[in-house]
Parts: sequence; structure tokens; C-alpha cells
Amino acid sequence: MSPSTDVLVLGSEHWRIGVMPGIGASLAFGQISDGDGWTDLLRPTAEAARTDPMTCSCYVLAPWSNRVAGGVLRYEGRTWQLRKNEDQINAIHGTANEFAWQVVDKDSAHATLRFDSALVVGANFPWPFRVTVRYELDGKVFRVTTTLENTSDVAFPAGFGHHPYFQRTLAGPADEVRLQIPVEAAFKLHNCIPDGPAGPLTPRLDFREMRPLGTEFIDDNLTARVEGEPIRLFYPRSKREFHVTADPVFSSIILYVPQHESFFAVEPVTNANDGFALYDRGVPGSGVFVLQAGESKTASFQIEAM
Repeated sequence: MSPSTDVLVLGSEHWRIGVMPGIGASLAFGQISDGDGWTDLLRPTAEAARTDPMTCSCYVLAPWSNRVAGGVLRYEGRTWQLRKNEDQINAIHGTANEFAWQVVDKDSAHATLRFDSALVVGANFPWPFRVTVRYELDGKVFRVTTTLENTSDVAFPAGFGHHPYFQRTLAGPADEVRLQIPVEAAFKLHNCIPDGPAGPLTPRLDFREMRPLGTEFIDDNLTARVEGEPIRLFYPRSKREFHVTADPVFSSIILYVPQHESFFAVEPVTNANDGFALYDRGVPGSGVFVLQAGESKTASFQIEAM
């Protein structure tokens, strides 16, 4: 049976958000008011593409984010083989987005959805877990709150995040976004896998001062966020600015800038690429947290129209 592509539309004076419970609680669109109508801030999802979370405007990463090298999850001297769903090389982006979610409650400006891995067959994680996501519109703010709960009877390592794709322009080529990301370090990656602790930013990854995205391909793991400073997106022709802020547990920002595409991604995530292996080796900055049986962790990020 094909997954349901039904869209729950949340709306306010400033935002329109399309939520797809049947596609991993992913977003079909994220639009902002332009005074006369609506403009896509998040990459819109064509109806024909609303079958795969990774083609959506934004999707949930849980109970880990980013990649697990070779699909091998290491924890306390043991290993588990996860299904390799990135070109048969790595496990990627958790498993919760692979299933339909239950709508817990909804009104015109918010929706709460939940996924319980114990209720499905084939969840790509060794332990049962539950994840709840609340999408909420509050004035000029679009807020996303995630709760990950350990429903097993033993402790396990975990993480979560979100993968929003932003439009590179809002009003044509002269409107190419300027980006500022207040971080102080990045992991050196080989095929997207860290080879050790984070180090200083290279010029290619240094967005501490607002600048264009540039012409180089980027798929990198930034970290050491500057506390209290937002990520800033500014569209010069439209004169529109947006701030992305996140709770401290989102210790990494994944920046993805494909060339010759109309979009890019700025992903708030709690754990680094291959975080389980970093944590197992005692490498600082893994971002992995351990949930005891019955324990949960909650954190939010938000996009604010300035």
C-alpha cells in the first residue's frame, strides 16, 4: 500500500506550513507571506515527489542524524549492523521518517505528531523508541519541538535533528541569499565521515561574516556554535531576513550547498556525522546523548521572519 500523501495545512498571518503525517511527518512546503500572497521559503515538494522524505521541504532525523559509517553502530564494546540506506555504504538520517506518524492533536496553527517504533516492523534501530514532533506557528515564528523517548528497558545512545531545505533565492537571480552561521569549528570529513575531533574553520566553511553561498560544493559538519547568536538568512532584493535559532543540544549545523540547484540546507542536529563512532572512541563533540530506560530529551529550533 502506498503511503498517504495527505497534507495538514497550518496557517497564520505570516506562515503556511504543510505537514505530511504519512511521509514521516515531513513538510510539503513552508511559505511566508509577501504581503500579496505566499512565497516558498522552504524548497517546495512537487506532488509527484511526495513519497520520499528526502525530496520534501523538511524531514525529521531520529533517533540519530547524519551518517553511521558502514551502518555499524558501536556502543559500550558491542556493535549492531544497521541497514545501509545510503548507496549501500552508510546508514543515514535515522529511521523515523521511513514510516507514517500518528496525529496526536492539531488546530489551525499547530500540529503534534508521534512515531512509536514498537508499533512497526523494520525500524532501523536496535532499541524501541518514541519520537514526538510539534510544529507550531507563533506570530512571525515557526517553531519545531522534538521529544525522543527511550521506551526500552536498557540505556541507548541517540540523537535527532531536522533537515530543512531553503530556497536559494526568493525573487530571481539577483536575490541570492546571504548566509551567516555563528560557529567556530568544523569536522574534517572524508566521504562525509569525520576522521577526528573538530578543528578550525577553513575559508570555504567560514560563514561567521554574512556572505553569499559561493560556487563550491559543501556538505559539511559545522560545530562549536556561538551561544545566543542566530543563523541569519538575508535575501537582498526581497529585503527579507530570517533567523534560525536552536536549543544548545543542537550542537552541530550541517551545511549542504549543492551547485546548480535552487536550494540549500541548514540542518540543526544534536549529533555529529558518525556520532556513535565518535562517542565510542571518546572523541569530544560527538553530540551523542545516552537515554536511560524511560528517559526522554526535548529540544526546539525555530525560524523567525524578521
